[in-house]
Amino acid sequence: MPFEWLIGWRYVRAGRAGRRNAFISFISLVAMLGIALGVAALIIVLSVMNGFQREVSDRMLTAIPHIQLTDENGDAISDWAALAKKAKALEPGIVAAAPYTETQSLLARGDGMRGAVVRGVDPAEEGNITELAASLKREGLLAKLQPGSWNIVLGAELARTLGVAVGDQVTVIAPGAQVSPAGSIPRLKSFNVVGVFSVGHYEYDSGLALAALDDTARLYRTGGPTGVQLKLADVHDARATARRLADALGAQIRVQDWTRTNATWFDAVQIEKTMMFIILTMIVFVAAFNLLSTLVMTVTDKQADIAILRTLGARPRSVLLIFVVQGAAAGIVGTLGGVVFGLLVAYNIPVIVPFIEHLLHQSFLPASVYLIDHMPSDPDLSDVAKIAAWSMLFALLFTVYPSWRASQVRPAEALRYE
Repeated sequence: MPFEWLIGWRYVRAGRAGRRNAFISFISLVAMLGIALGVAALIIVLSVMNGFQREVSDRMLTAIPHIQLTDENGDAISDWAALAKKAKALEPGIVAAAPYTETQSLLARGDGMRGAVVRGVDPAEEGNITELAASLKREGLLAKLQPGSWNIVLGAELARTLGVAVGDQVTVIAPGAQVSPAGSIPRLKSFNVVGVFSVGHYEYDSGLALAALDDTARLYRTGGPTGVQLKLADVHDARATARRLADALGAQIRVQDWTRTNATWFDAVQIEKTMMFIILTMIVFVAAFNLLSTLVMTVTDKQADIAILRTLGARPRSVLLIFVVQGAAAGIVGTLGGVVFGLLVAYNIPVIVPFIEHLLHQSFLPASVYLIDHMPSDPDLSDVAKIAAWSMLFALLFTVYPSWRASQVRPAEALRYE
């Protein structure tokens, strides 16, 4: 091993010889611990945010299709089966298709009124599209949404807000009005509540209702389905598949994947993750900055050693490398320690958080307030690699100046008073 590496690593472990060396070693240890804690905090926080994103996405995908095909002008699709067949021919990853209508409406019961999306579905095809529909199919509720039955299934929170239960009726008020000699009359229809569902996502539990496609087409006068829902074998391929379908189907058909239909939420989460990464990276930056102080003190303390090395024939480049090794070793040890500790905590959050809640007799995520009642965690190795790379980059960055100063020490001046 080159002597520069040996001496640099020895300076990292220095501390037993003399009070001053012990203090420098303590400062170096603090710097390494600071880097480790900063890296661990970054990994844990981003893992929890990834966990929340995954949890919400999974619940979101319970109620919505992977891709939606609609007419660019909002008109009805005359032959949805032909469009679905063409899409499947273009993309083998499409495993199911179903027609639908989707309209924002008002639901009323007595004095209560609530806005909701009424989705018209085909009971024969819908069960293959979403987990929600598959669950309703197993329970026999989807079969009750037959044309002409005027039956409806409501989200649990929507039913609670309106104060309705299975067997009651709700009035669906369509947007727009019909003109009569007596003036404009709102278009409305009474539906029988035949079921209630819960997907664990407030937006859909409080703002979604399912009815028969033919019934909604008659109420909203769409003339048929206004879109086609597609299910993919790989949900994560939705954006790329949607892009290829949009190019192949032409401008007349509008193609939206599930990330685009919920773009506001995904953009907000991405911005939050980016800001948290920047803010927490400052912790690593400050900890790495301590390495600068440590190396400056080490260079000042070791000037006589540097001068002796120079008189023995060491070149300035070798002296520079010694202190680069010292700073880099401290940064690598701190980074690796932080990565190990951060991953241990991130992978065990489902165990650690309940233990702390039990210890403090307090729930951090009450089910009555938050979307989920547990702390999820999903460590992403690409995030971990990015964090480790930035940490070591900071450590190397702050070793440059003191190492350069060490290489500029003049032996005669350093040994003058020795």
